[in-house]
Amino acid sequence: MSIVHLNGAYLPAEEARIPVTDRGFLFADGVYEVTPAYRGRFFLFERHLARLQRGLCELRIDFDTRDLPAMHGELLRRNDLEGAEASIVYLQVTRGAAPRTHAFPKEPVAPTVYAFAKEYRRPSEERWERGFTAVTVPDRRWPRADIKSISLLPNVLAQQAAVDAGVDDALLVKDGIALEGAHNNFFAVFGETIATHPTTNVTLHGITREYVIGLARELGIPVEERPVMVEELGRATEAFYTGTTTEVRPTVRIDGKPVGDGRVGPVTRRIWEASVERVTAWGRGEG
Repeated sequence: MSIVHLNGAYLPAEEARIPVTDRGFLFADGVYEVTPAYRGRFFLFERHLARLQRGLCELRIDFDTRDLPAMHGELLRRNDLEGAEASIVYLQVTRGAAPRTHAFPKEPVAPTVYAFAKEYRRPSEERWERGFTAVTVPDRRWPRADIKSISLLPNVLAQQAAVDAGVDDALLVKDGIALEGAHNNFFAVFGETIATHPTTNVTLHGITREYVIGLARELGIPVEERPVMVEELGRATEAFYTGTTTEVRPTVRIDGKPVGDGRVGPVTRRIWEASVERVTAWGRGEG
């Protein structure tokens, strides 16, 4: 039975309750964050916390985040995940429970804070080596995709389109530009250079994306932060997605067509291997 955090209390997930008047339930009025841990050590925690704080500020939700590091660690401990090779903590903060009106509550209310932890298992080496597939889907999200809002219905529909197509990922497209996935960022590789959409209001500012860009540059791999046109994908030699649980995932087919030679490419492999080495060392307490 997993133990969750709800408004300062730790309790079995089956006993967690929120009021039906919670604005997260009624309006999707809230933000969330997912932070990875390796052997119980949280990776890039400060960046995840900064993104959460930015989202709270954008939505004008008053919440003190100072106790979050301790709460994250306690969730791992109570769920026996301190020794797990990889795990995550999901955190959601809504504006709280209040009478249903579209505007913010007239009287201040306490935000609702919910979090849980679970183990994350990577795909097997054999599965990763086969590569993954994607389908392009129109981007129907609101124009503030940079806020990690819990309002994810367009993302849900996009990922379901991928499921219906029998592929692994959706690739959101707007105005002919390949933006990102339904729950991860997208990179195309052209020869030795990787390209990904810049951080604007139309894409989520991925923590793993930022980390991979830095890692690629350390490896001497050129990086271009620019719009990637869908029509360019036909000459891409590789493609991959990044995300907290996606990590680095190679894409070998898009819309049924092979990316490059249809196999996992050397640039993606270099980044993946360097990333695994880095987080494995982190889990051992190195770095």
